[in-house]
Amino acid sequence: MSVRHTLSAILALACASPAFAQQGRPAGPGGPPPGVMSDGDRVTVGFGLGASADYEGSDDYRLQPGGIFQGKVAGVDFQMRGLNLYTDFVPDPKDSKLRLVLGPVVQVRFDRTGEIKDPRVAALGDRKTAIELGATAGIGLRGFLIPPASLNFDVTYLKDVNGAHRSYVLSPGVSLNSPVTRSSFARLGVSADFVGEGYAKTYFDVAPGNLLAPYATSGGGLKSITTSLLYTYDLGGKPREGWGLFGLANYKALQGQFARSPIVRDAGSASQFFAVAGISYSF
Repeated sequence: MSVRHTLSAILALACASPAFAQQGRPAGPGGPPPGVMSDGDRVTVGFGLGASADYEGSDDYRLQPGGIFQGKVAGVDFQMRGLNLYTDFVPDPKDSKLRLVLGPVVQVRFDRTGEIKDPRVAALGDRKTAIELGATAGIGLRGFLIPPASLNFDVTYLKDVNGAHRSYVLSPGVSLNSPVTRSSFARLGVSADFVGEGYAKTYFDVAPGNLLAPYATSGGGLKSITTSLLYTYDLGGKPREGWGLFGLANYKALQGQFARSPIVRDAGSASQFFAVAGISYSF
């Protein structure tokens, strides 16, 4: 396994659930998902094993280490998803049914920056590492359907500042978080990714003279729709304390001109899967 893939997978839940109580902020095993009432400082770390595509649009998969790192310190919620850091700086009153989310986001994108199994895609050359900065904003409604559940909406905007694709990624989404039993929680999320022209050209265009047929995207647009299901189980008797288990299943469907790119249509697949499971500790 390459260093790039190891780094990309460490702390990766790659969850596509949207709202800070949702988008890429999977529930901490041993405690309620974001959006369910919780007070005080808390941290959850977890490690496991997952499988993900070689690059966005690939049909080659590899096993990778994965895990979670999330919590709340000094009133600031944070969540690591892969090499992405999401934060929420808005404090919420303890008894409020409305949860507001606003905070900066930092993301590092390693897509196609290293070893690629498919020789046709590998021949297109490496891409520069993208460093994306932006923000997330959202709203959560506690007590949706049942008192402990929450419905969350959010949107995240990221802009590349390292000259990799010189473009943006806009990701709106919705998620439903709810306890399943006294010891377990689940989150179901749906989100979409809209990207700019630079992103489309960098990761989906094929120049003439390559092993794949020439292809040019016609600007940006809706790149993908993602559905995810996260499940956590508390092994101890106290919420948000001690050992727990987590599992995540994620399905992404590339759309339109992105799915028609030879990188996807001929060398890969528009259907993208991700799964990870492991053990965590909360304190």
